Amino acid sequence: MLGRLNHVAIAVPDLAAASAVYRDTLGARLTEPQALPEHGVTVVFIDTGNTKVELLEPLGEDSPIAAFLEKKPAGGMHHICYEVDDIIAARDRLKAAGARVLGDGNPRIGAHGKPVLFLHPKDFLGTLVELEQA
Repeated sequence: MLGRLNHVAIAVPDLAAASAVYRDTLGARLTEPQALPEHGVTVVFIDTGNTKVELLEPLGEDSPIAAFLEKKPAGGMHHICYEVDDIIAARDRLKAAGARVLGDGNPRIGAHGKPVLFLHPKDFLGTLVELEQA
């Protein structure tokens, strides 16, 4: 069921400053910022060749990233994303095994234009897991 690592997401309080660190200090190639109001974030992706790093900045007061940054004002790792061949089959299998799917349990379209789901961190060793349709 579990496919390749798609990205590691890092919550940041200032997307422009974080982007500058990766671009200017580490020499990374970054995408342009992309606002995703339905997820309450603005994102920038960094291509590392074998996977991506996603920088997340809150978009709006109800952003889940704003709540994360209240606890960790400097930011930090937010979630890890794996690809799956069939997101509905993966969801159904995980739910049958007792895993909690966040939200209403239905996939939403993510930053890559593909369906995504988030799984409760308490079910995955304290890590928020995102699944993305491959």
